[in-house]
Amino acid sequence: MQIDWNRTIDEILSDKIACQRCGDLHDDAIVGYTRSPAAAEFAARCRDCQRKEDCNERKLVVVCDDCARVLRMRGRRVDQEGMMTTLMNECRRELEECLDYLADYWQEDLDVDPDNADLTFEEADPEAFAEEMTWRKRLEEEYLNLHRWFREHHKRVPDPGWRGEYVEEMLELGYETQLGS
Repeated sequence: MQIDWNRTIDEILSDKIACQRCGDLHDDAIVGYTRSPAAAEFAARCRDCQRKEDCNERKLVVVCDDCARVLRMRGRRVDQEGMMTTLMNECRRELEECLDYLADYWQEDLDVDPDNADLTFEEADPEAFAEEMTWRKRLEEEYLNLHRWFREHHKRVPDPGWRGEYVEEMLELGYETQLGS
C-alpha cells in the first residue's frame, strides 16, 4: 500500500488555523482588532505597510488564546469558516470604502476647487488615482481568493448579493472591476 503523504498531511491540517503572531496551529482562534503598533508585524493587511513602527490604525488579527492575552486583545473565538467570513467581511468593508472614496471623498481629500468640479479623479491627481486603483485591485484579488476558498470548501458564501451590488456601483461610477461586469 502506497501512502500519499502530502495529501494525508493536507487532510490532517486542512481545518487548522495558524496564529498570525506565533505560527502555531489551532482548531480555533481569536479574531479581533488592535491598535498596537507591534501587531503590524503579523497583521495580514499590514505586510506592505511602510510605517509599521508608529502605526496606531486598527489592525485585524487572527491569533491564538495565548497571543491574544499577550496583546491584551479582545476578540471572538472562531473556527476556520468563521475566520474566513471575518476576513471576507473586512475585505468588503475596505472595498466599500474604495467605492465611497471614488464617488466623493477624493474631492475633499484633494481639496478640489469648486470651479474645477468637472475634473475627474484621474485628471485632478494621476498619482493618487493610480495608487487608489492599485489598492482596489489588490483588495478585489483578495476578495476573489476568499470567495474561491468558500467554493472550494463547499461552504455558503456569506451575503452573496454583496458582490453584485458592488459591481453595479463600481460600473455606475465608470470603473471596471475584477468582480464581474
